[in-house]
Amino acid sequence: MWDMEHCDPKKCSGRKLARHHLVKVLRLGQRFSGIVLTPVGEKCVSPSDHDIVRDFGAAVVDCSWARIDETPFGRMRTPHPRLLPFLVAANPINYGKPCQLSCVEALAATFYITNFKDVCELYLAKFKWGDSFLNLNRELLDKYAACANSAEVITTQNEYLTQARQERLDRHDEKSDYPTSSSDEEEEEDKSEADDNGCSSRRNCDISVNNNNENKL
Repeated sequence: MWDMEHCDPKKCSGRKLARHHLVKVLRLGQRFSGIVLTPVGEKCVSPSDHDIVRDFGAAVVDCSWARIDETPFGRMRTPHPRLLPFLVAANPINYGKPCQLSCVEALAATFYITNFKDVCELYLAKFKWGDSFLNLNRELLDKYAACANSAEVITTQNEYLTQARQERLDRHDEKSDYPTSSSDEEEEEDKSEADDNGCSSRRNCDISVNNNNENKL
């Protein structure tokens, strides 16, 4: 883990993992040969990364989205930068928010997708809310873990988001059969627009960590 020291140490899941000796802190400029979860990645984590994770492990960049422009990603050297696909956070600060994953959630998702589910469960077990992450995302994680490569993971993600969007529209159509106030209609339209402009509009989803809100890159 590259720790930019942007977040509250008491809320940082990455630092808690370090205290349990489950991650090591890397220096800027230090090369890491495994998977690195970073927004500058061009490929999505997939089961094809299994051997890389087995041999070299995985790393995260612990930094704030609010300070992303000052984060020196170029000094975090890796031959395997990766993005994460769409997932929902279960950490207490961002519960239920798409893509707002903590460090441990990001690493756990990587281990699950690359078929190291026992390692995923080991990391999540250090947090009392850890099971909630799997409960929220198991269906998607199983689908991602069944893919052959990054392209299939992205296709699976996009199919899921398209289906979810259509289900939301169908529910909206059902509601339109009943009388509603204009304010209710405006509120629903605003929510729908906000959802469509969220993570679902991306090719795939970066992991993030806010300074105060346990969301790690």
